Amino acid sequence: SVHVEVEGLRPDRWYWYQFKVGGEVSPRGRTRTMPAANATPERLRFAFASCQHYETGLYTAYEHMVREDLDLIVHLGDYIYEGAARDGHIRRHNSAEIVTLDDYRARYALYKLDPALQAAHAMAPWIVTWDDHEVQNNYAADIPQASSKITGADFLRRRAAAYQAYFETMPLRRTQLPSGPDMLLYRGLNFGRLAQFHVLDTRQYRTDQPQGDGRKPSSPILMDPKGTILGARQREWLSTGLERSPATWNILAQQVMMARVDLEKGDPVMHSMDQWPGYEFERRRVLRHFHEKKIKNPVVLTGDIHSNWANELVLDQDRPGSPNVGVEFVGTSI
Repeated sequence: SVHVEVEGLRPDRWYWYQFKVGGEVSPRGRTRTMPAANATPERLRFAFASCQHYETGLYTAYEHMVREDLDLIVHLGDYIYEGAARDGHIRRHNSAEIVTLDDYRARYALYKLDPALQAAHAMAPWIVTWDDHEVQNNYAADIPQASSKITGADFLRRRAAAYQAYFETMPLRRTQLPSGPDMLLYRGLNFGRLAQFHVLDTRQYRTDQPQGDGRKPSSPILMDPKGTILGARQREWLSTGLERSPATWNILAQQVMMARVDLEKGDPVMHSMDQWPGYEFERRRVLRHFHEKKIKNPVVLTGDIHSNWANELVLDQDRPGSPNVGVEFVGTSI
């Protein structure tokens, strides 16, 4: 893969690019630079996407995005799915479940052959982060899914292969170059003083999902201070970045739902252990930081669950009348 970081470009401007390798010439792509750090642009138009399972549908949403007047596209994860090819779907994966570097490279190649996805990449810059299916469903740090036959050091080798293929095929800078099973993906990106994107990684550093993953009732274990979805270093980075942000809008580009929602009828109240409510102590700490530090206009962008939601983020959901401290928009699958 080729990663080119071009110096000396003017801010707030569209550019076109093309690759030539031997006798091969790529189509032309279009990208743009962000406004200068002290600029105050009048508007920002962007789309966000997630969960593009190749087998289960066509990418017509990207055809619509290409016709929009967008400054950028944000992808919140599940760019690929790791599962084996299955019959009876709209399209078909190209192998058994992916495990090796060659497997992951081939799966990205399959997805990137889609013309609608190619067109979306060619029309605007992308901000990307991953979720779970870039490695394995619902993995947590170095802990695979409960049903996984690949564990321990073998899982870390799988994660290293997945991270390397992700870096190779996505628009990322050399600062994101992986080192074995580790890759620094969380980062901040500014659109002048209008918006700051705080791009999160809620997979690589989290503790294992409590109570064995899945949907479970509320429990004191969810308030364990040791439970984390961000990890201590990323959480400190986020807190500092939000406090220092000069932007009017602070956008958290991340993966799993932050709002606490009862997911089943009747009693007891049930929450997803893979989402922020599974890490309730840290969820409340982030929301309290929004409130106490008076963070300007926090907007949380979420993917993962293949459905649309618009959520008010409440400081203390157990206390009636508690103030709203942010909003969350969850987008459905692509």
